[in-house]
Amino acid sequence: MKNKIIFGALVLLLPAVFLICVSIGGTFINPMNFFGEDMSANLLELRFFRLLTAFTVGAALAVSGVAYQAVLRNPLAEPFILGISGGASVGAAIAIASGISAYTLFAIPALSFLGAIVILSLVLILSRGAGSEYSTNIMLSGIIAGSVCSSLLMFMISVMDVETLHSVTWWMLGSLQPGSRSLLYMVLSFSVAGVVLLFILGRDADTLSMGEEVAFHFGISPRVSGLIILGTASLLTAAAVSMSGIIGFVGLIVPHILRRLCGATHRRLFPLAFFAGGIFLMLCDTFARTLLFPKEIPVGVITASLGGPFFIWLINRKKKR
Repeated sequence: MKNKIIFGALVLLLPAVFLICVSIGGTFINPMNFFGEDMSANLLELRFFRLLTAFTVGAALAVSGVAYQAVLRNPLAEPFILGISGGASVGAAIAIASGISAYTLFAIPALSFLGAIVILSLVLILSRGAGSEYSTNIMLSGIIAGSVCSSLLMFMISVMDVETLHSVTWWMLGSLQPGSRSLLYMVLSFSVAGVVLLFILGRDADTLSMGEEVAFHFGISPRVSGLIILGTASLLTAAAVSMSGIIGFVGLIVPHILRRLCGATHRRLFPLAFFAGGIFLMLCDTFARTLLFPKEIPVGVITASLGGPFFIWLINRKKKR
């Protein structure tokens, strides 16, 4: 009953938060005047699609964080910390710098997904055979992979022309102003399809989180189910990064708060993370837009400011246990 109440509250909270965030900004828009003659239609449209982008990216990152933590059996696993976001960003930067993104809408998401899969494979290869240290090795491998990706991005930035440099740098800091609405709709479709698939595999995720041997005895193939869940999470991460750049810690903060409220059953966590992640990033983006107006803070700075202390708290909590 408690979980149904929380889910219902999130569903009802979503339009309320959306309405508040649309209204707040450098220019306040009275919700009662949304359809009035004096309404600034262009401003409302810009805020609407920016918030829709924030919801889509936040939902995708939060759901992927739940999936990584389940399969990798590490409560600190998250796309940014594992280096998956870094791999996706390298792929997207290559698509932007090479000019391929100008020819097809699918170039950035496709190369982002390829970069994410390459880094995920590298992290899994580096961590295999670690035995009881598997969980720790996953994190260390992810940090190393993320550092390599950051170095590659710095190299690419150093050889770019000024115009491309400005585009890639702002994108890397986390920009939620959609450059293409078609890309937004595509990423939103991927996010909805991904959370539906992960919801179907929720019981497999529950079993995998208890270990491969337990999953095997329950008649689940750890390799097949694990690869499907990790692949779906990587696709969600790549789709989010291709549209917004690197935004860290959403997949860490939201899943842990939901676990404390609703438990660790993944058929509940995946849809809850979808709504909660979207609401969380909408609020962060609104804060980023208004805190130093007329200047704008990249939303990645806001999430990192919240996620850094949260990450330290989780590590200390894990040590005490």
